[in-house]
Amino acid sequence: MRTRPTLTWEPTGAPLRASSDLTTIVEAVRAGKVAVLSGAGLSTESGIPDYRGERGSLRRRHLPMTFQEFTGEEQARQRYWARSQMGWRAMTKARPNAGHRAVAELAEAGLVTGVITQNVDGLHQAAGARDVIELHGSLSRVICLGCRRLSDRAELDHRLRQANPRFEATAERHRAARVNPDGDVELPTEAVREFRVVECTACDTGVLKPDVVFFGENVPPERVEQCRRLVAGSAALLVLGSSLTVMSGLRFVRQAAQAGLPVLIINQGPTRGDRWAAQRIELPLGEAMTAVVAQVQA
Repeated sequence: MRTRPTLTWEPTGAPLRASSDLTTIVEAVRAGKVAVLSGAGLSTESGIPDYRGERGSLRRRHLPMTFQEFTGEEQARQRYWARSQMGWRAMTKARPNAGHRAVAELAEAGLVTGVITQNVDGLHQAAGARDVIELHGSLSRVICLGCRRLSDRAELDHRLRQANPRFEATAERHRAARVNPDGDVELPTEAVREFRVVECTACDTGVLKPDVVFFGENVPPERVEQCRRLVAGSAALLVLGSSLTVMSGLRFVRQAAQAGLPVLIINQGPTRGDRWAAQRIELPLGEAMTAVVAQVQA
């Protein structure tokens, strides 16, 4: 039986009252040196669902893959790569939305000093942002757990197609319409039973894993330190579309607050970081960030 990772939190204390007044955020951005921390909520307007929102994958009883399950069970790897084979191609069709473009525009203007993203979709970079730290990695890369060689996901896609020439026709009859935030789709057991997983071409035996941080896996410490340096060198932290449920992102909110930096959040719904925030704006992100850019430039 698959067990559910710890993906929820219960608010304690008086809730932070949400606002729709962007004045404080506009003033912080206009002053410059803003670090951005983005989550899955930023990509929902690009058609990629989040985990915890009203239409999030957790509400559809989707259980994201855990590191322990992936590394410990051959069937889990088969299931993951079969489902990812369908979902990854849909992810590559996603395009940056107004929120991504707004962040890139503010970065180009020198007002955003860097982006820490919890997303694995590459949409910040596709929108033109350059200083992006992919906290949880990227679905565009694959890593061998044996020799640690990195390779391109498109290369693996080609190899999996060759190894499973009839799979997609079979899977298409079963697959769910939605792609999950971790880049897979729901498929029944009968659709993945014959799916063949391929090994690393460099060492011939290594297990291939997407270069993303699974639930239950630690973010590489050097990447965490890079994020800490970005926050430490900033004048404010702007959180976009994250409930901050998991510690990998929440720790930077706590760092900023402890250093006396204003923490400003735009998110649909309460977050685990509200207790450290000066303000939380509850507006659709594309709308909010477009308005921030317009007011900053006015």
